[in-house]
Amino acid sequence: MNPALRHSAAHVFVASVDDPALHPDDAHHLLRVLRLRDGESVSVSDGRGAWRLTTLSSGALLPVGVADHSAVAAERPRRVVISAIPKGDRVEWMVQKLTELGVDEIVLLHAERSVVRWDAARARKQLPRLERIVREAAMQSRRVWLPVVRGPIDFSEAAAVPGATLAEPDAPRLSQQSCVVIGPEGGFSTAETEQGLPAVSVADTVLRVETAAVAVASIWAFVHDV
Repeated sequence: MNPALRHSAAHVFVASVDDPALHPDDAHHLLRVLRLRDGESVSVSDGRGAWRLTTLSSGALLPVGVADHSAVAAERPRRVVISAIPKGDRVEWMVQKLTELGVDEIVLLHAERSVVRWDAARARKQLPRLERIVREAAMQSRRVWLPVVRGPIDFSEAAAVPGATLAEPDAPRLSQQSCVVIGPEGGFSTAETEQGLPAVSVADTVLRVETAAVAVASIWAFVHDV
């Protein structure tokens, strides 16, 4: 990570790094929650790789130096986790941690054995909240690419994603794969496993949905050739 990003007093997303106007919620967070003072350094990003440093002045951000464009996304495959929806508020925790660990796309899944299913009305309510969690986690972790969260999709759509690989116990360990599909705690059905997708494992034990998702992201984060 660029030291300037790491050591800025805060990191926020803006529509344009050349004209970094603060969203009112972000202004409240910087001024009222973090209590930043004039002159402190704030890094800003457009969520698409461009970022720069700014200086806080009278509640506004003044650009410093020249905007940089991160090449992170071009240096590795796009990392995608397609996951069954965990119970309760675990989905929020999962999305937060996947964002912090560098996952590029988080897709929620309705598998055949899924216990948690969202109808259209619930999805419309839940997805905006998850998008807010993604944004907050991306700011906290100093990301310059804003991850995507979407879904739920059914298994046939997940199976059609290029490079989709099932997370299954006793399979070869995750290595070069960049799209992993995580089933519900009851596992994938016979019909799903017989669709012929390759499989990988991330642990020697049976994991909860959200634990398996974070295990995948952790391997990606710390194995440089994945």
